[in-house]
Amino acid sequence: MLKNSILHKIMEDKFHDECGVMGIFSPNPNDNVAQFIYYGLYALQHRGQESAGIAVSSGSGINAYKKMGLVADVFNDAVLETLKGNIGVGHVRYSTTGDSLEANAQPLVVKYRRGTLALAHNGNLVNANGIREMLEDEGVIFQTSIDTEVIANLMARYHRNGISTAVKRVMDIVKGAYALVVMTDDTLVGIRDPFGIRPLCIGKIDETYVLASESCALDTIGAELIRDVEPGEIVIIDKDGLKSIKSDKMVKKSACIFELIYFARPDSYIDGENANSFRFKTGRILAEEAHVDADRIIAVPDSGIPAAVGFSEKSGIPYGIGLIKNRYVGRTFIQPNQAMREQGVRIKLNVLRKNVEGKRVVVVDDSIVRGTTIKRIVDMLKKAGAKEVHLRISSPPVKYPCHFGIDTPSKDQLIGAIKTVDEIRQMLDVESLAYVSLDGLKKVYHGKSEYCRACFDGDYPMEVPREGNKMQFEDKAN
Repeated sequence: MLKNSILHKIMEDKFHDECGVMGIFSPNPNDNVAQFIYYGLYALQHRGQESAGIAVSSGSGINAYKKMGLVADVFNDAVLETLKGNIGVGHVRYSTTGDSLEANAQPLVVKYRRGTLALAHNGNLVNANGIREMLEDEGVIFQTSIDTEVIANLMARYHRNGISTAVKRVMDIVKGAYALVVMTDDTLVGIRDPFGIRPLCIGKIDETYVLASESCALDTIGAELIRDVEPGEIVIIDKDGLKSIKSDKMVKKSACIFELIYFARPDSYIDGENANSFRFKTGRILAEEAHVDADRIIAVPDSGIPAAVGFSEKSGIPYGIGLIKNRYVGRTFIQPNQAMREQGVRIKLNVLRKNVEGKRVVVVDDSIVRGTTIKRIVDMLKKAGAKEVHLRISSPPVKYPCHFGIDTPSKDQLIGAIKTVDEIRQMLDVESLAYVSLDGLKKVYHGKSEYCRACFDGDYPMEVPREGNKMQFEDKAN
């Protein structure tokens, strides 16, 4: 079998997913939470398909199991039976920092002088390399290439004064985006970075607390969404219940806008905003800004569907299915040569000829990164007889890379950064192309919450690495 390092992402001309995290604390020492975590990770599978892992504790040590692969492939009844404990954390991973190797799978379990920690991390640290070099100079040996191990080493270093002190100290040192669930032998901790870039929410089933990247994971196990973890907040859950430690750091909230545009499952609520509703409203704004005379609205499934429905409702142009998705093709596929890569779109999508032949078609998608996939889709539609193809994108042009836990190409590979909208239109061979504007995007969330839009405007909420520069980073608010 070909190694995972040569698995190529097919037809995902998108930002690639980050990771998904989950944690559960039951006050009943006889409860086993692994199966609940399994179902929660299943609901978060869209956030990472490279590896999956669960760590549990019953108060006397941590037991973990993690492998490369999808949740359903990594775990079975026999494995889950071995994971006994009333406290647990879980993780699904897409590698943004660190190679795609089993050694880098999470949760990361670290033994140190005072006990054992298990960590699951979603996000990316912008100063991880500098901290790693400092620790290595002091003799620390790293077993992985992920920045999660940097956090683990710092927590072990400062844990002698208790978990809350350790977490506060780590948050003073690390810079970047992170949603963390951390487990000791008897405590579950949730942590969200001071800008709230990566999501984390709190749920509850009776007296059992649940932490998860998205509310859809809570729904899957029958937990009630209580609230989101606030930016910079530390949530400590133990036998005495939930304790919240609020941040005293004054920064501007900058939640990732792409969670709502693309990453989050449509049924999830992120910081009080439903992803499906957000996408629907964006489609309506797009129709206001870029109306076109056409016969049919179609979507690039699945993430383009809500915006396409919104566009249709506002424009009055009927929505129909134009592209059929093969549900049995995942987000990764072995493609050992260029010929198979070219075939990738046809493997995953096929045109419903009857709905596009002889028609002026508006194709709605959520984003364009490199432009390669959407070009192949346009070619397929025209070969199927579409009279005209008009492309509408429910996000502004992506012009800048992300440094906060999303796997993005370098700026010179982002088509929105190197070409004008009309040049992109010509390259894609469409009759018209329009993106929703930044002002239009702001109308969707009515200024209720602040979002990081750096991938569109380059206005990062904190200093980010420059090539060849390993300086320490300071928040803009400091």
